[in-house]
Amino acid sequence: MTITDAIHQAVLKIPNKAWTPAYDSGGTERPGAWVAEITDMPDLTTWPKEMRLIDRKERPHPGAQLRFTDLVGLRLACFATNTKGGQLADLELRHRRRARCEDRIRNARDTGLRNLPLHDTAQNQIWLEIISLALDLLAWMPMLALTAETRRWEPKRLRLRLFSAAAQLVTTGRRR
Repeated sequence: MTITDAIHQAVLKIPNKAWTPAYDSGGTERPGAWVAEITDMPDLTTWPKEMRLIDRKERPHPGAQLRFTDLVGLRLACFATNTKGGQLADLELRHRRRARCEDRIRNARDTGLRNLPLHDTAQNQIWLEIISLALDLLAWMPMLALTAETRRWEPKRLRLRLFSAAAQLVTTGRRR
């Protein structure tokens, strides 16, 4: 979500003791990352009553460019949730894992889900099964056959680098 000036000012007012360590994908403390709840600080009267605003600050990776909204060398990110209770670090980890799901949806669109090209429902159902099979292959291939850098490739790059074959139209000596 976009960090507005009001949210940025609220983050500046959070005391250091209110920040709790964030978790990495394995559920252990993530070094250089903290989360805090800022629901009561900015004016959220136009939001639904159950909404909570959670902020994460973390050290950016080397070479990352900071944004104007970042705080004294730390990258800021906020998200809203209507989940009641729970540790902030667990909520933040769940939110970051959701991004993987959205990546899978984007990959499905790149693989053929963007449009249904056929006229009949049964034909489009077969098309969706083919897309599902392609997504399964794309999910298993990095684990079984690719190296560290190539595991992060999106379907478009995989098509360009791995699945396309160079070809050239050739005429023989007998044809003109």
